Amino acid sequence: MAKIMAVDIETYSSVDLVASGVRPYSEADDFEILLIAYKVDDEPTQVIDLAGGDKLPGVTEFTALLLDPDVLKTAYHAAFERTCLARWFQSPMPPEQWSCTMVLASNLGLPGTLAGAGAALGLDKQKMTEGKELIQYFCKPCRPTKTNGGRTRNLPSDAPEKWELFKKYNIRDVDVEVDIRQRLSGFFIPEAERLAWQHDQHINDLGVRVDQVLMHQAQELSNQYNTRLMDEAKDLTGLDNPKSAPQVKRWLLEHEGIEVPSLNKEAMPELMQQVKSPEARRMLTIRSELSKTSVTKYEAMERGLCHDGRVHNLLQFYGANRTGRWAGRLVQVQTLPQNKLKDLELARELVRDGEFELLEMTFGSPPFVLSQLIRTTFIPSEGCRFIVADYSAIEARVIAWLAGEPWVLEEFKGDGLIYEATAAMMFHKVKNDIKKGGPHADLRPKGKVATLACGYQGGVGALKRMGALESGIPEEELPGIVNRWRRANPHIVRFWYDVENAAIRAVQGERVALRHGLKFFCERGYLFIQLPSGRRLAYFQPRLEPEPKFNKEGITYMGVDQEKKTWSRQKTYGGKLVENIVQATARDCLRDTMRALWEVGYEIVFHVHDEVIIDAPKGQGSLEDVLEIMGHSPRWAFGLPLKAAGFEAPFYMKD
Repeated sequence: MAKIMAVDIETYSSVDLVASGVRPYSEADDFEILLIAYKVDDEPTQVIDLAGGDKLPGVTEFTALLLDPDVLKTAYHAAFERTCLARWFQSPMPPEQWSCTMVLASNLGLPGTLAGAGAALGLDKQKMTEGKELIQYFCKPCRPTKTNGGRTRNLPSDAPEKWELFKKYNIRDVDVEVDIRQRLSGFFIPEAERLAWQHDQHINDLGVRVDQVLMHQAQELSNQYNTRLMDEAKDLTGLDNPKSAPQVKRWLLEHEGIEVPSLNKEAMPELMQQVKSPEARRMLTIRSELSKTSVTKYEAMERGLCHDGRVHNLLQFYGANRTGRWAGRLVQVQTLPQNKLKDLELARELVRDGEFELLEMTFGSPPFVLSQLIRTTFIPSEGCRFIVADYSAIEARVIAWLAGEPWVLEEFKGDGLIYEATAAMMFHKVKNDIKKGGPHADLRPKGKVATLACGYQGGVGALKRMGALESGIPEEELPGIVNRWRRANPHIVRFWYDVENAAIRAVQGERVALRHGLKFFCERGYLFIQLPSGRRLAYFQPRLEPEPKFNKEGITYMGVDQEKKTWSRQKTYGGKLVENIVQATARDCLRDTMRALWEVGYEIVFHVHDEVIIDAPKGQGSLEDVLEIMGHSPRWAFGLPLKAAGFEAPFYMKD
């Protein structure tokens, strides 16, 4: 049996790790590894005190084990250790030789932090609470003061007792990681997930190239525009700081006689109606423009930019531990604005060339233009182009397949106009009459919002959140839309209750199977839902509790509250469980597709929701080939009608 070495390191860098990511952090000139704690199999944990004078000559036990391809290295959030150790030892750290215990914990629905996972499991050894203060003291620059002699960094010699405690903290982190790993080692994790994490690490190691000219010019344009607006606002109002809400409120009270409770985005339309003078309207317009955060993502790109001209680690594997979907990091590519500008190429060239006046004359408001160009700042490598491909309505396809909704499946086997087809079923019309230009085209928005909002047991509130009112649908029609959608999709409605009933029976001790390999059972303190892919969704410490509102028992479990980010007891129900199952199944389709693309030579630089962005050498590969691969259902999803659409481009955009 191969050796297993658990590793935890403590490091120093003047770069902000949270703001910039691990790659720029480790590339800083002053980056260094301070402590290395490691544990080999069942041997005692050791610590190497590099900052305190311990040496690492050519061959030591640790370096030999670290560089041995037959030794499995483990860490909590292994991406950090891999990246930092590769930089320090100037040697690749192939992800195939590593295992991430944080991913293992996330697979089982536990908190993502070492402290949180340890506490949830009730380990005898817990992460030391002194850690935050010690990291702040030794791992980050400090502010020079008279008390500390004007130094900008704290060394071991500045606080020997703290340093000894820091070494104990380093050792404890290894011990806790090992305890968590051993506690969870008996749970089934599919081989496909191990391979997916390795592929994810390769994607993050590769990173994506940034158009640095566009990035810098975008920020320069924003600065010039904001300076101009500030000068105009000062001349208009006489205020020292027109961005100050209290100052603007006082000015409006003095000049308009209006007492303003709020100047936020939501209050602005009504306020614009209240003011009478052109000066006040212009001031409010200026304030709205100044509040637009059109350059924050450009600034994030700059912070994350590495020596190779690329941004790395944009995605967190298993970032959403309820479904296993990826979460965005740094630039947050999953929340990029949609492209609504007609001529992106012209706009980005004008920005790159510094033709700001011409840009504003041609396209209008600079903040809007800059928001439209964010995506285009990501560019292919030299001699390459992007192939961008996106699954079409994958969640609607997956839920229809899981529930066995026949007419939806037939629609997706055909032209896939699900919004039109849904409206036709809801309102008993011919689908062709609902297409653009048809006599009942006004019904399409209702079919669209119903498709997006109602699949997970959503009602009127869900329709509103999906933009029903903004689409022009009267509020009084919303209950009827919900009812019509449910009548049109009886198998999906039945699926909600089948899933909830199966989960309740599982908590009561039964093993329940539904179609397509869905299985529900409890094991070692978890409610598991086994997906068609074989992966399991985990709900920790499930139990049944009375639901007086619905006169029944409901399911609760321990999990991370998505809003408060706290570990607490959560409620769930049929529609929510179905949402978890559908999104997790769609995620597994993407997982397997990305693996298939990689195995035939396509390099994915990042992915957004159900979309992949491929960096492909010119003359190699094709969009058609990518779409064909994405259109193949995984072997575990027989009968699932998948389809993708896409394009090739010299920069990233949303077609």
